[in-house]
Amino acid sequence: MPGGVDSAPTEIIEPLCSVFRRKLRSEGLKYTPERAAVLDAAVRAEGLFEADRIIEDVKAGGIRVSKATVYRTLKLLQEAGVIQRVPLDTDQAFYQTVFGRRPSEIILRLDTRRALTVELPEVADACRRACESRGLRLRAHQLVIFADA
Repeated sequence: MPGGVDSAPTEIIEPLCSVFRRKLRSEGLKYTPERAAVLDAAVRAEGLFEADRIIEDVKAGGIRVSKATVYRTLKLLQEAGVIQRVPLDTDQAFYQTVFGRRPSEIILRLDTRRALTVELPEVADACRRACESRGLRLRAHQLVIFADA
């Protein structure tokens, strides 16, 4: 809160790397430089991203990676709760990083096929209250609004 003190309790979040390593161990997989590069590229991505963008970013960093490795790693990151798939009306899968980030909502413009990220704190509050009333802790939420001009 600008110019004030935020009295909300601070939640200590486990490092992403640890979360992902634990997921890999549970699957009997290793934390390889390629998987680390995919994780890094996904975390650095602003807004929505697709696998092809991750491939480009990883290769631009000098690491050779196959398309199959990127897709498998994105699936593992999704299962670990680091990223989530965004259900857009396209054949291409889009993702966004959710772990450690403030949840946001998406307006999908059907006329331009562009996704706009918006923050609706009242939606996040409603999701949190719905979970808490059931003895659960909200980890992430997702709202996609489909609209056109």
